[in-house]
Amino acid sequence: MAPVGCRAGWWLAGPPSESGYRQKPGGHTSEASGESWAKLGGEAGLKTAPRGATRLLARPAPSPASLARQAPTGRGKEGEAPPKRAGPAQRRPARGTSRPLPRRRRGGGGAWGSCWWGWRGRGGREERRLGSDFFAQPCVSLAKALLGQVLARRLADGRAVRGRIVETEAYLGGEDSASHSRGGRRTARNAAMFMAPGTLYVYQIYGLYFCLNVSSQGEGAAVLLRALEPVQGLEAMRELRQRQRRGPARPPRDWQLCNGPSKLCVALAIDKSFDRQDLASARDVWLEPGPDAPPDARVVCSARVGIRGDWAHRPLRFYLRGNRSVSVADKAAERAAGEAPQDGPQAAE
Repeated sequence: MAPVGCRAGWWLAGPPSESGYRQKPGGHTSEASGESWAKLGGEAGLKTAPRGATRLLARPAPSPASLARQAPTGRGKEGEAPPKRAGPAQRRPARGTSRPLPRRRRGGGGAWGSCWWGWRGRGGREERRLGSDFFAQPCVSLAKALLGQVLARRLADGRAVRGRIVETEAYLGGEDSASHSRGGRRTARNAAMFMAPGTLYVYQIYGLYFCLNVSSQGEGAAVLLRALEPVQGLEAMRELRQRQRRGPARPPRDWQLCNGPSKLCVALAIDKSFDRQDLASARDVWLEPGPDAPPDARVVCSARVGIRGDWAHRPLRFYLRGNRSVSVADKAAERAAGEAPQDGPQAAE
């Protein structure tokens, strides 16, 4: 480093092309002589060459004006204030552009952001997850209790999507001829239906789509989730739905994102890998309590969709009256149950 107050001391560490001097590897010294050193030493206020300096090239010494220009810039010129440190507004531009880098935002709601009813989670906490006790009830009771609850899913890219359950179907197993476990039939495909309540049963239809079920109490009994009302991550749901479609198609509206058992699996990126997972402890999918339980007057009981045979007309489908996200509305069953107010702004559209 140059001595304090030495304006010409920069040449001790500077390259030869700038000063013509550098430190000898052996550590010994030789004095520079001649007119060039007299000028340089006079400018620097020195009478002899500093220890360890040697002249490498016979070239004229730099002028005082060039020394002043090349001197260290730690201080400003005499009478001027020192330069300010670069602040957030003076950040260097990104490589290849002249615009400054954007400021980094502070705060936020963690990996999943803010929940749709005002609850904020940080770091992926799941305090509102419903536990195993919730699922430990008979199939019909569970199918009704699931209405109004929120199915949450964390996608592979970290985004969270949530939907309020608005339609379910109960499959009782045993004598239920429409159930995959009818007559106690147990296979590798439907093994999840015989596992502990709250186990996910995911099966494929037409070789393309998936359906999501939740096991309940009862041998081989499970509840099919038929429709969700999207409440968070609608753009992510729309991207997943559009990616699954073939050819140009009109983007689905908000209430059309999850208004069917296979549609909700596509919108939440649920496939066969979720089969046999415990909804009470799974990492990337779980159930949260809804903001309020729907009153019984708004729950419609009707026949299941697409069922034939003796059990075709059993009232084992349950949905929230007036909600647009319901896959199929049964007007006859609604008239039989009487009139009731519609379910929020979605139903009024």
